[in-house]
Amino acid sequence: MDTVTLSAKGISVSLDLAVGHIAGMEVEIDGRVLKPLHRAPWVGSPRETLPANLPEGTVRLSGDFLCAPFSASDVEAAPLHGWPANSEWDAVENGAIAGGRRATFRLRRKVMGAAVDKVFTLRDGHPFLYQEHIFSGGSGAISVAHHPMTAMRDGGRLAFSPKRVAVTPPTPLEPDPSRGRFMLAYPARAGDLRRFPLAAGGTTDLTDYRMEDRREDFITLVEADHGGPGWTAIARHAEQDLVLVLKNPAELPVTMLWFSNGGRDYAPWSGRHRGVLGIEDGRSAIGHAASLGDNWLKHEGVATVFALAEGRLVSFRHVIGAVPFANTDAPGDVEQTADRLRIHGPNGAMKEVPFDGDFLRIGRTVPA
Repeated sequence: MDTVTLSAKGISVSLDLAVGHIAGMEVEIDGRVLKPLHRAPWVGSPRETLPANLPEGTVRLSGDFLCAPFSASDVEAAPLHGWPANSEWDAVENGAIAGGRRATFRLRRKVMGAAVDKVFTLRDGHPFLYQEHIFSGGSGAISVAHHPMTAMRDGGRLAFSPKRVAVTPPTPLEPDPSRGRFMLAYPARAGDLRRFPLAAGGTTDLTDYRMEDRREDFITLVEADHGGPGWTAIARHAEQDLVLVLKNPAELPVTMLWFSNGGRDYAPWSGRHRGVLGIEDGRSAIGHAASLGDNWLKHEGVATVFALAEGRLVSFRHVIGAVPFANTDAPGDVEQTADRLRIHGPNGAMKEVPFDGDFLRIGRTVPA
């Protein structure tokens, strides 16, 4: 596997240049080594053992990657989640900066005529990957999303920055019971994440990831207007850590959750993709054409694309990290200061870790 590894004090991140997926991430903190991101169990298997029609991004499904567009590429021909998630990137810069390291990668293909750059920044002593994606030029408009995935051996608890509403799409990911299963009601919506409708009746708590719930589910959370960073926190029980994903809601107004816990019975999933949660912060509906069209999110006042144009620069930023966390419940709040991230535990305790508080405030995005 052709990878480039970027390291700073206490953190390392490797990028699979064949598809632009993060192949590995390790955080050394408080005498522990945390691995917050997931790799599919079939990665590295001989290609002939996998279905012939599998997109390369699924063959090498790992860590986090850029989706552009998110889901179906039904405007400009490309595999699922677009060329940024399925084709080659080149390392164009990789060097030391004051107190850390930075690398820039460029997608060999263009997206809607735009050049695409991926910028990774690591800072000494910070348990976070700071990343930015930049679209230069192009025409039309593009939907985007990050696709970080974490995995839990024994489930976990989830917490979020304030959300306005949670909505499932019209149909489930796996409607055919001979191929898979799901739990949530489709379509459905709720303002309370702890009481979302189930297909079988009743409600479930979306903040409780239970390993006994064998299912494949997808739901979109719309950020509320709260003035702070958007965040998702996953307290992994067996791993005794807290996986953190942060965004600027003005850039990425929705968080799409993918619950993948043994809910697909066909290859390569084969019931073995277990305990996985995708935290897909984006500016998108499901599919490129849907994002451009008259979708339900637009009726909620939520942007679903970035406009591209010759001479225009569009960028958006995202943060992934992990810290030790022995609580079985998720934190009550996460807040940023100029140089710290404060994690408020469920029992009133507070943990602080180094954090670049300006990173999510500063961007070069020109909104659609």
